[in-house]
Amino acid sequence: MPTYKYPNSISFFRFLFNSSEITKNPIPFQRKWFEEKGDSFSVWSPLRGHIILTRDAKISKQILQKKHKIYHKSKLQTKFLSKYVGYGLLTSSGDYWLQQRRLIQPGFHKEKIQNLVSITQASIDEEVGKIETGQFTDLYPIMNTLAFEVVAKSLFDFSASKDTMRRLQSIIEQLQRFIVKEIRQPHKKLKYWLSGEIRYHMKLVKESREIVLSIIEQRRRSHQRHDDLLDMLLNARYEDGTSMTNDQLIDEILILFVAGHETTANALTFTLSLLAQHQEVLAKAAAETAEISEKKFSNLETIANLNYIRSCIEESMRLYPPAWITDRVATEDDFLGDYHIKKGTLLGISIYELHRSKQYWQNPEVFDPGRFYGNKKIDTSYYLPFGAGPRLCIGNNFAMFEMILAINTILKKFEIQSDNKPIEFLPLITLKPVGIKLKFSSIS
Repeated sequence: MPTYKYPNSISFFRFLFNSSEITKNPIPFQRKWFEEKGDSFSVWSPLRGHIILTRDAKISKQILQKKHKIYHKSKLQTKFLSKYVGYGLLTSSGDYWLQQRRLIQPGFHKEKIQNLVSITQASIDEEVGKIETGQFTDLYPIMNTLAFEVVAKSLFDFSASKDTMRRLQSIIEQLQRFIVKEIRQPHKKLKYWLSGEIRYHMKLVKESREIVLSIIEQRRRSHQRHDDLLDMLLNARYEDGTSMTNDQLIDEILILFVAGHETTANALTFTLSLLAQHQEVLAKAAAETAEISEKKFSNLETIANLNYIRSCIEESMRLYPPAWITDRVATEDDFLGDYHIKKGTLLGISIYELHRSKQYWQNPEVFDPGRFYGNKKIDTSYYLPFGAGPRLCIGNNFAMFEMILAINTILKKFEIQSDNKPIEFLPLITLKPVGIKLKFSSIS
């Protein structure tokens, strides 16, 4: 019999005692236990067996990169999350994930994304033009709509009614909140069934899938070439010559809507808030925008030359990573550093804590874009805003292009002012900003 060795443990009863508070916001508990137990700690659950949470860069690199083949996405994603947002790139694992990744990857090649930059800029211009000035305004809804419109128009060349878009956004937000409740409090599943919550949210899933199917059918009826991601998905063929079924298409499109807009909206909200709270940094970013705008660059040249704004976004995603945690399950026994873990162990990598660890960052709580400015290479074992390894976010280039253009467009048009309240957030499936307000004033 092998002898297993796990990190210092937290009592399951201690965990259970705090479960309601952990459901609302697990980050303070995680930080407390990391400080108490070290850079990895474990919990033994009668429902799930051993669970490890880590902020150790070497362990994260082994799980996500060096030995990624034996660490698969857990049932939290492949079963619970996929039930609500589809079984696609984000939620699948193993051979099926690899098959889908190979099929969809060409749609996200850098050259392909570069062709969408003008559409992206036009969508950003339209949404930024709607921003109200002269009063403190809730920032996240503005960025959420902007990012959603960019995905809809750039990747799917799709313009739905405002009511349809708002409805899809609302469904996604409601589903996310319920998914988090169900995952973090599995012992209350019977209550969710009896109260009708599960039934209600599955109706929302059906409605969201019907909206996406309408997008697919609208495109098929048009018989027009759009040369966008949706065309690529419709025309893509597996090695045997077959194409994706409607259900597969809906899965992938729904996931791209979810993952492609919400994480970007989060990052834009945090970045603008941080800029407004740090006037020296804001002045440098605004000066770069002014300098580049005088040179009449193309959109692609503009992106390539906005290096300080890129650094501000990268530093914002360090402090507030939209994908704040990721998990894997060991498909065989393995040695992780000093630990020997059993097949079936669930592992969580706290990207939020990795990004704020004093072991890897100097003054980690300080917003300092200089960490990234000047083509500084940051070790990807402890900087993971888009994940790492083969499952690196497929849309990372598109997201960065969009965010750079959005920040540039806003700083070109507005002066921004913070109410200087502490930045608050909710760690749901993504790290969602809460109650952040900015005042926009037109630049004369």
